[in-house]
Amino acid sequence: MVSPAVPDAVVRQTRALALAALIALIVQGVAWELWIAPTGSGTLALKVLPLVAAVPGMLRHRLYTFRWLSMVLWLYVTEALVRSTSEHGAGQAMAVVELVLCILLFTFCSLYVRRRLRGVKKAAA
Repeated sequence: MVSPAVPDAVVRQTRALALAALIALIVQGVAWELWIAPTGSGTLALKVLPLVAAVPGMLRHRLYTFRWLSMVLWLYVTEALVRSTSEHGAGQAMAVVELVLCILLFTFCSLYVRRRLRGVKKAAA
């Protein structure tokens, strides 16, 4: 029986994929707003701060972090959908990239939470 305190290989792999998608989303958000297709004075780059706040919790396998991050992501999905239909050129391409990264991150967070909860149920049984 696997203890919930010791994540199994699938949980670790899912976390690694989620962390990679999160870091890619952070880098993409900063690059988009500061260099690739800046809007205004670059203050929109601050939108990645909630994502940065999730990194320590993900590194520590905090289930709560994966849960709240999967809900916060929908704000970024909304932004990506709006900007993909209202912008042109590089801004539109970056919005599509943001949308894809958000969907991937949401999928990995959901798989992580499911697998962790399944492990807790098995340990309790």
